[in-house]
Amino acid sequence: MTDAPPPEAPLPPAPEPEVTPTVRKPRKRFILIGLGIGVGIILIVGLTTSIGSNPSTNGRPSEGGPVPSFTRQNLGPSGSSQVSIPADGGSNGTPAVLLFFGNWCPSCHQELPPLAAAVQVQDKAGGALAKIRVIGVDSEDSVGSAKSFIKSAGVTFPVAYDPDTTVTSGLFYFRGDPYAVFVKGDGTIERIVAGAQLTPASFTADERALLPAN
Repeated sequence: MTDAPPPEAPLPPAPEPEVTPTVRKPRKRFILIGLGIGVGIILIVGLTTSIGSNPSTNGRPSEGGPVPSFTRQNLGPSGSSQVSIPADGGSNGTPAVLLFFGNWCPSCHQELPPLAAAVQVQDKAGGALAKIRVIGVDSEDSVGSAKSFIKSAGVTFPVAYDPDTTVTSGLFYFRGDPYAVFVKGDGTIERIVAGAQLTPASFTADERALLPAN
């Protein structure tokens, strides 16, 4: 009987191959999309900012911007049959003050009579303030109601008739009355006063700001 050969020694396990982690490179398409979104956001923010701060873009009149022009029927006791801006004031070196009011407006009944009296005093004095054109804008009244209020308030200046608020709301974006707009002789708006804030003293001070410096 022959001897059996000795058992072969087991082979050592083969070493596992090293696995190199795969780093995926971002696709160009996604990079371009990301850049496009970023640029779009910047453009939108910039456009929104410019629209909000530029009166010539959004159309709303503002201090430092041009006064809207208009021509309406004159209901006041002086002037021609029609009143115009800027032909009657706010151009050619002639400053103007626009007073927005209505008979339906309780605050207007308190504010307008003292201002109308101040205008009469200025006109009689004949000084530099008398050269400023004061023009009223009556809105949302019938002709009879507007004329009755103009007379009772002591108004002596021209008054543009605006029954459908085409001027008040359409051009100036005002909601309700009263408002006052002080316009320089070059047609730019110096100051806008909302609500019944004006007194004869503050009204006169704002008028003087429209006069050219000596």
